[in-house]
Amino acid sequence: MKDYEDAIAFLGQWGRFQQTVFFLLCASVVPNGFGVFFTVFLTDTPSHHCLVPEVNLSQAWRDAIIPIELVDRRQELSSCSRYRLDVVRNLSAQGLVPGRDVNLTDLEREGCVDGWSYSRDIYQSTIVSEFDLVCSDQWKQPFTTTLLLLGVLFGSFVSGQLSDRFGRKPVLFATMAVQTLFTIVQIFSPSWTVFSILFFMSGLGQISNYISGFVLGAEILTGNVRDMFSTMGISLGFAVGYMLLPLFAYFLRDWKSLLLGLSLPCFAYIPLWWFIPESPRWLLSQGRVEEAEAIIRKAAKINKVEAPQVIFEDYSTHVNENNTHPKSNHNFLHLLSTRNIRNTTIILCLLWLTLSTGYFGLSLNTSQLHANPYISCFFSAAVEVPAYTSCWLAQRYLPRRVSVISLLLLEAVSLYSIQLVPQSLSYLSFALEMLGKFAVSASSTLMYAYTAELYPTVLRNTATGTCCTVSRVGSCITPFLLKLCFYFKYLPNIILGTLAAVSAFAAFFLPESFGRPLPQTIQQMRKIKSIKCPFTTRAEHSKPAIVVESRL
Repeated sequence: MKDYEDAIAFLGQWGRFQQTVFFLLCASVVPNGFGVFFTVFLTDTPSHHCLVPEVNLSQAWRDAIIPIELVDRRQELSSCSRYRLDVVRNLSAQGLVPGRDVNLTDLEREGCVDGWSYSRDIYQSTIVSEFDLVCSDQWKQPFTTTLLLLGVLFGSFVSGQLSDRFGRKPVLFATMAVQTLFTIVQIFSPSWTVFSILFFMSGLGQISNYISGFVLGAEILTGNVRDMFSTMGISLGFAVGYMLLPLFAYFLRDWKSLLLGLSLPCFAYIPLWWFIPESPRWLLSQGRVEEAEAIIRKAAKINKVEAPQVIFEDYSTHVNENNTHPKSNHNFLHLLSTRNIRNTTIILCLLWLTLSTGYFGLSLNTSQLHANPYISCFFSAAVEVPAYTSCWLAQRYLPRRVSVISLLLLEAVSLYSIQLVPQSLSYLSFALEMLGKFAVSASSTLMYAYTAELYPTVLRNTATGTCCTVSRVGSCITPFLLKLCFYFKYLPNIILGTLAAVSAFAAFFLPESFGRPLPQTIQQMRKIKSIKCPFTTRAEHSKPAIVVESRL
């Protein structure tokens, strides 16, 4: 039986059919670029203070009723308290002047019992101003983003199972529909609770269609075209959507208008159903040989090449044999079966967790980097273009371990350096954070290839899925990690930099995979490096390890 790629070699690698699939799948992930990071604008907290109702107060007391507090060495109006309104009203009625006749520090305070007044200098409204997610309810603001990312976590896990069972194409379009429809329904949320539930449901489609499109393209395309699609093509499609986000947000400054504006263009993807085919590889794995041949013959017609009379010879027999003699199943417990696989898995999970936390931390924090959040968001998105291009070049020409360690150290150094920059040089701090974003974006993309190359065929999908799930856990805690800046401004950057430095040290022990054949069995898996204790004798160090590894 011919190998799949040998069987369709007559199509070529870059005909009209492949070009269509390449660019349409790249276009299909554009909504993912703004589908996750619109939370930067949606959940941003405008400047606010207690609302002062229309009561009989002198202008002097109306200006003084909000206390002045010191925040980051700057004097600002208190966000969560005011002087008691009944006391202030009596003092105003007596004609007393605040600060001259009355010492304001002696006055009793109260909470914002009448609500809040929000600045509209940047936004007309966000969900924070809509549902008053401030002061005692300010925990709901990061938790809202966490709910979306939890939806992404569950959606990524479930969509993979559904894709293997029902096909790549149906799941791709189903998850796009889930993402679009639930985002539109969110506009009509009467409360934060309803909004949060719908936000979680919307997250089920977020990134899930990115993964489905990634797998579909990787299975249809071949050779160098597949490598380019997997490392740069689909990632640039994501970056384009990310760069479009601040443009939408700039012109649609009300949160409901923003959600509607980001959702409506997704309906333009409906016609793609008739242009994007199902994966022939998946059809063959299901024994649907005639459907797979029909797709390849149509592709040959589009590419204007002649297809052989029989394309997938003996595939039906091969599928029947696999069904008669099924292969042994492997699950995530096999990732802990030997010391070598176990240590490799632990290190890779640490790396994936670090990179996901760093990527989402630097992306979700863009509204705090610059006075203009739209400019910050655009640069945060634009820096991913050279990052993905560099990743593609590194994947072709540089060793994996050296590339990953170098990028992690670059991220660590840039984030550590931010706290050393004087406040007057804010643009230098911004540039250092963008340098860290460049490093984490490139290394995140590179980790997909590195992880796949380290594991044998029987564990490759399981290992990648496990690492990806662990990384989603890191992204879920990121919104709360960013809130640590209330205790110390640079604490989030220090934590992210420390994680990157520790991960760079751990990556040193991973084996190199560049230019080496993919392992097919667990026995062919390359050994992880180990630290030998100088006080251990050679016999004590080597003998137990040989026995354990040989038995497994």
